[in-house]
This record gives sequence, C-alpha cells and structure tokens, in this order.
Amino acid sequence: FPAMASDSGDGHATLKRCLGVLRDARNDSEQFAALLLVTKAVRAGEVDAKTRRQIFDAIGFTFPTRLLISGQPPPGCPPHTFRALGLTLLACFCTDPELAGHSQVLNKIPTFNEVLLSPCPPDCTSMVDDVYQCLSAVLATARGPRELVAKGTVSALCQAYLSGGHGSDRALTLLLGLLAVAEARCWQRDAPQLLAVLSKLSGDFLEAEDMTKFELCEVLPHFIPLSAPLTRDSQGSECLHRVYKGLADILGSKLSQSQRDPALKLAAGLVQACGVEWIPAGSAGSKFLALLVNLACVEVRLTLEEPDPVELEGKKEVVTACYVLMEMGIQECLREENPLLDEVQKMQLMRIMEEAFGAVIFYLRQVKQEDLQDPFIFASVRVLGAWMAEETSSLKQEICELLPFLVHYARKLFKEGSPAVSLPQAELGSTEGPALPQDALRFLLPGFCHLTAEDRPRAILVSQGAPALLCEYFLHQWEVLSSKPTAPAPLTSTEMSLQTLCGIFLNLVVTAPDLVRQDKTFSSLLDVLLKSLPLLLPQEHHLVLAANVATLGLMLARILSDSAALQGTQSAQEFFGATLRFLSQAHTAQADAGSDSLALAVSPAYRSAWDDIRELWFLGMQALAGCIPLFPWLAPAVLRARWLEGLSELLSRVSPASLDSELITAFQGVLVALARASEPCRDVILAHHGTEWANLYGMAALEQCLAEQ
Repeated sequence: FPAMASDSGDGHATLKRCLGVLRDARNDSEQFAALLLVTKAVRAGEVDAKTRRQIFDAIGFTFPTRLLISGQPPPGCPPHTFRALGLTLLACFCTDPELAGHSQVLNKIPTFNEVLLSPCPPDCTSMVDDVYQCLSAVLATARGPRELVAKGTVSALCQAYLSGGHGSDRALTLLLGLLAVAEARCWQRDAPQLLAVLSKLSGDFLEAEDMTKFELCEVLPHFIPLSAPLTRDSQGSECLHRVYKGLADILGSKLSQSQRDPALKLAAGLVQACGVEWIPAGSAGSKFLALLVNLACVEVRLTLEEPDPVELEGKKEVVTACYVLMEMGIQECLREENPLLDEVQKMQLMRIMEEAFGAVIFYLRQVKQEDLQDPFIFASVRVLGAWMAEETSSLKQEICELLPFLVHYARKLFKEGSPAVSLPQAELGSTEGPALPQDALRFLLPGFCHLTAEDRPRAILVSQGAPALLCEYFLHQWEVLSSKPTAPAPLTSTEMSLQTLCGIFLNLVVTAPDLVRQDKTFSSLLDVLLKSLPLLLPQEHHLVLAANVATLGLMLARILSDSAALQGTQSAQEFFGATLRFLSQAHTAQADAGSDSLALAVSPAYRSAWDDIRELWFLGMQALAGCIPLFPWLAPAVLRARWLEGLSELLSRVSPASLDSELITAFQGVLVALARASEPCRDVILAHHGTEWANLYGMAALEQCLAEQ
C-alpha cells in the first residue's frame, strides 16, 4: 500500500490495483487501506464514469453504510474518519443519476441533514462539500424533492444558510432549487424556517448599497410564496415592507437595463403573490405604484414598438413581468374602494397604458403562424385580454383589426391543447392555479362580451366563426364544472367563464336574432342549456350561473321555437320547470320595518347574489312571457307547478307600496301571457281575487284581459 500511495504515475493504474484489493480483501483493515486510496483519487477528481461504476460494483452501498454508522476510527485517525470516507464514496456514486435516486441514498438524507447541522471544524469541510454534492444530486432525481422535504432537509438548509458556515451559499442554492419544484410543500412544512431566511435576505436587500442589492433581486422572488401569502403573518409583512423599501430605493435611482430588469421581475413576483397589499397606502405608496406601472409601460413600448428578434428573445421574461405590473395598473385604476391612486394618477396611467397596449397590438400583428406556440405570445394575448375586459373605448380600431388573429389564435390553442403557457404571469385575484394550457379564450371572453354588444366588432367575430368556437368552449367548460364536487367553493375560473359566455350569447341573441335562427351553433347550445339548468339549480352556490343559463335558454327558446327539442320533450319540460322555480322563488313576504304590514322582498337565498342576477331575473320574466304563447304545453306546466296560486297569495299579502313599477311590469307581463294563452290559467287568477289585486297594483293590462269574455 505505501508503494501505491506514493505512486505518482498513472492514477488509473493505481485505482485499478486498489479495486482489485477491494474485491479480494481478506479483512476490514485491507479493505479500509484500499478505500483510503480510492477516496483520495475520488477527491482528486480522477474518477470517470466507468471507474466510478467499477468502484460501486466492488463495494456497493453496504460498505459506505457501515462507514457512516461505525464508531471508533483506527488509531491515530480523526474521530470523523469513517463518516468522511462514507460520504466521499456516496458523493462519488451520486454523480450517477441512477444511483442518486436509489433508496439506499434517499434513506441517508437524515444523515446528510445531521452533517449540515453539526459544527464544522476546519478539517471537516470536505464532509460538508460531499453532503452538498449528494443533496444536489438527489434534488435532480424524480423522487428526490419529495423525499428531501419529507425528511427535513428544508429546515436543515435554512439553518445552514443562516449560520453562515462553510458552504452556506450552496445551502441557499439548494433551497432555491427545492422551492422551484416543491414550493407549496416546502412552505407547508417549514414556513418558520423559510421566513427566517426571507427575513435575512430582505434585511440584506434593504441595507445593501452595492451590486449585492441587484443580485438579491434575482433571489428574493423564489422566497415569495404563491401558496402561503406573506401578508397573513406579521413577520412576513415586515419582510415585505423591507423589500418594498429596497425596491423603492432601486427604482427611484438612475439604473442601467441590467439593474432595472431584476427589480421589475421582483416587483412582478410580489404582485403575483400578494396583489398590492405589500405597497403601503398614502402618498409614498401611490407614487411608487404609479412609478412601477410607468416603468413597465416604457419597457413594453421600447421592446415591442420596434422589435428586434434577437433582442426581443432576451427580453421576453422581463416584458412578461411588465405585463403583470400593467394588469395590476388596470385593476388599481378601476378600484373605487380604498384606492391607492388618486384620480389624476389614474387618468395619467390610463393614457400611458393605452400607449403600451398599442405596442402590444402592434407586436401581435407581426406574429407569424409558425411562432404561435411561443409562450410570450400567450402572455401578450392574456394581458391584452385584461385591457379589453375593462377599457372598451380606446384602441377600438386597432383591436377590431386584430380580432381575426385573436379568434384564430384562441381556436388553434383550444383545438390543439397547446402547451403555450410556460412563462409565469400573475393571476391577480385568482382562486386557482394557472389556466389549462389551451385556455387563451378564458382571458379574451370579458373583452368579447363587450365587443359583441357593438355592430362592427360583432360582425368581425361572427365572420371569423367565433360563435361556433364559443359554443364548443361552453360545452368543454360545462363538462369541467359538472365533473367537479358540488360542495360550495370560491368562484372558479370555469364558472366565471361560463357566466361570461352566457353574456356573450345573450348579446348575440338580442342584437342578431337572424344569426341565431340561421347558425346551427345556437341549436346545439340550446340543447346543452336545456340539460344543464336542472342540474345547476338545486345548488345555491351556483345561483348566478343558473340565472345566466335560465335567461339565455328562455331567450333562445323564443327565437328557436320551432326546434324539435322544445316540442314538449322531457328535457324542455325539465328546463322550464327549473326556470319557473328560479323565477318564482326570488321574492318573499317579510315584515316591513316601522309598519304592521308585510313587504315584498328578495328571498334570503337570493339576497347575496341579487346584484349579479337582478337584471337577468327581469329579462327572464320578459322572455318567459314571450315563450308562453309559443308552446301550448307551457301554460299547463305552469298550472302544475302551482306558481299562479303562490304568486296570487304573495301579492294578496304584501303592501302594494313595496313593489316598484319594474317589478309590477314583470309580474303583469307573465300573468297576461298566461291568461291569454290558457283559460284554466285565467280561471285560477280570477279565483284568487286577481281582479282585485290587479286593480290594487295598477296592472291595467291584466285587468282588461281578465274582464274580457
């Protein structure tokens, strides 16, 4: 062995001789001596993949495992000798991805953590280096991240970083890697330790006055969790305030592009995770927010107004961050309750954003067919959708010219299920994770809803086949919704999309009835609506969507009255039955404050949603009145539902002063239609004192109808 140890010639020849000794060793002493030489070669970096495998084949995991748990080292050796040898061998094996994911390595994670948490004398640094090498290799495996989180490595890395000992920079790098692939699990299990790291990082960020400040801009976004909002925690709020102050220092200074870009990305990450809660109220906060949006708009214009393909490729990430800030700007300019911005700031920002969105439109008009899979195009369409949803008057000409592209793009992604959503972009105020990959339509729907109310953009959308696409999308979203549990939950993007789609179709029904008659799309849509309302209505938490579906179904039925689906079929009868329940259960009698009489009021089950469904209810009543003479089977269905008796009783009990003229008109329209269409209905109204309360409520048309023989 001394001869081999002093051999300064061929390192590979020495290793081969050592491997032979390892295979043929008669006792632990011989094996140990050979291992010393092997580990020496390993540390010197003399091991290639083939030799590494030969070492593993010679000793396997058994011997390193024995070394890690062995107690007393040979005489004259440091106390940690065996453990150091075992870790060196494992670090060597872990450079093979197949071995790094082996259960024999994964079950050593607690040992790795223990080494990180132990004091590190100068002669132990190689052990710490080996542990970091092992952990880095494990992180890169399929099972690694989950095992590391479950076995406490996040906490160990946090403590190793905060201690500032040997390799603490590698601890931070590993934390960044873990948070990138398992953020929610990390914060769920080790929030206090991660907050301690964020506290140090945010403090360093605030105090730094050199390039460290800009380097920390790159690190901090990884410690701003989407899964556990920091604003819920006092320590988290303090961290956010330090980051805000540090960002205010940076953005208030004269910066180069390389300095400004990380700061904008950090600000976008904070908006994505916390909305605007990290920006303090008051003059300083409002100026900072306005500056953020202003800088974002300038960056977008500089990049997109004269796009250079090479330069644009390197700027896509920061421009996407700017889109997040612009989307926040739109929301803040519209906020009326406790706004951060004053009216002058809002007007200035809307003008600046209009110019930036002009640049986005200009860029999208240059897009080539072969580039449609680019995630940056998705991000650009999404942010334009946010603008179209809220700002309906500006850039109208430019948006109309872009509509064919938007419909084509949305159709392509929806039909192909494109994976075009890998660039991060904030979902402000969202209760869910990112949209489905093909879901560009989700972000365009609110804008389309506004545009279908106007002649020119509606004509363009129709000419591009938008109704058929939207009908397919409605069916897809309905399948998604109906496959989910029925328990009450926050409003999902799926349900919101379905509501907005109903709004678009209502616009088309009202403004383009001829289109509805001619395009088979609407017959298909009607079939879906007939079947979906009876499933929706028993669930109170879907009341707004049910109101949309009921009203749209009634409006379509009035135009498509010849459809076979409406000729007394089971689905039609169930739909109209559900519609009658929705319309009839909206009002009730309740005690009138300061009076002995009863007043008509919105039913408790409808109260929280009434602002959203009030107009739909009135439109539904009007549409129902229009449907009654078209379907001979409908009046008998109303009789069977005993709605007339219920309404007569309600109107007989309440004070006439509690009904406004709009409500009286709505009730009268349906009652007159029933009385004219059906003698039995007229008889029920008369039998329940209809003439008296018609006179009492000033329902002249009903009085006249009841008086006719």
